[in-house]
Amino acid sequence: MSAPAPRDANDPPRLRKFVHYTTNLLIVAVIRLALALPYGLRVRFVGWLVQHVIGPVAGYRKRALDNLALIHPEMADAQRQQIASDCLNNVGRSFIENYSAHDFPARMAKITPEGPGVAALEDAAAANRPVILVTGHFGNYEATRAALVARGFDIGGLYRDMKNPYFNAHYVKTMEAFGGPVFPQGRKGTAGFVRHLKGGGQLVLLFDQHVMYAPILDFMGEPARTALSAAELALRYDALLIPFYGIRQPDGLSFQTLLEAPVPHSDAQTMTQAINDSLAAQVAKRPEQWFWVHRRWRSHEP
Repeated sequence: MSAPAPRDANDPPRLRKFVHYTTNLLIVAVIRLALALPYGLRVRFVGWLVQHVIGPVAGYRKRALDNLALIHPEMADAQRQQIASDCLNNVGRSFIENYSAHDFPARMAKITPEGPGVAALEDAAAANRPVILVTGHFGNYEATRAALVARGFDIGGLYRDMKNPYFNAHYVKTMEAFGGPVFPQGRKGTAGFVRHLKGGGQLVLLFDQHVMYAPILDFMGEPARTALSAAELALRYDALLIPFYGIRQPDGLSFQTLLEAPVPHSDAQTMTQAINDSLAAQVAKRPEQWFWVHRRWRSHEP
């Protein structure tokens, strides 16, 4: 009996690279097919595709249902099923909207931002005071940034690198297409966004994903690790901290862009809990627009 062949130490990285490459090929094929369609049909098509095919196959539907059961154990199963289904549709629509580098910003440029945070943002820009705009994965978070950039605001974005490097390369370009600089999380992006803030610029941060070792705060009645970075930056650079939302409208294509009043400066944990509560209130009104597909409450997982 012969001995087994020695395992090549490079096999796992090679396999991972192959999986990333082929996955990206499929994603690019969907994007190109969708972009060949008229805008309205394009958005509805990818929404349907994620809702009925990609979401269930990838396990996103199950994760959304698990999260809904955790937060709303009293809710009827049929209602949770409907919210999860609509959530996946919104995820798909948001994805292809963000790849519609010309059509989507052009549509958002016609929107008039609303809410008490608009005047606060305008006053801060006039005074060259930095602003940190915070939101969650709700509606389409890029809708408001596109609407504000169209009005002359210098709004940068901070992003987390995707695990798939092939996908990440073109996804970053979609964020850059909306205008305003974008910076990667981590050391290489820190210097850039700090300069941007110090120069009186505005920066968008999404704060509603699990961050290892971050403090545990309340989110929708359950403990969730939540990064304090947005509040810490606001305190360090005397920046306004303004929660905002791009709220999808009943037609599925248009948006309300809402800027809430700035969060008063106090301490980082109190301010972060305030933005958690702000997002939770929006989700309570429109639960199908939040990305329930994220692993937000990992302390409850086996």
